Amino acid sequence: QVQLVESGGGLVQPGGSLRLSCAASGRIFNINLMGWYRQAPGKERELVATISVDVYRQYADSVKGRFTISRDNAKNIVYLQMNSLKPEDTAVYYCNLVDGGQVYWGKGTLVTVSS
Repeated sequence: QVQLVESGGGLVQPGGSLRLSCAASGRIFNINLMGWYRQAPGKERELVATISVDVYRQYADSVKGRFTISRDNAKNIVYLQMNSLKPEDTAVYYCNLVDGGQVYWGKGTLVTVSS
C-alpha cells in the first residue's frame, strides 16, 4: 500500500504564490508518474500537472507559465510551485501517483485564492 500526504495549501491573495508538497511512502516499487489534480466546487476533477520518471512535464493550459511541477526522486516527493494565483485556481488539490500500473490518490489540500 502507498500513502500520499499533501501539504502547503492555504489562503492566498490573487497574484500570490504557494508551494504544494506531496510525500509518498509505503510499498513503492516503480513510480511511473506523479502529478497534481484539482477539483473546484461543483466541477469535475481536472489535471493540473504531471511529471514522469524521466522528468517529462505536462501542464493544463490554464496553468502554463504560472505553475511548475518538480520531483525529488530520492525522497519520493513531488512539488507544485504556484505563482500568479487567480481566484479560479481555488480548489482542492490532489496528489496522484502511478506505480507499476496502480493509481494512488492523496486526501487533498485546499487552496483558496481570495482578497
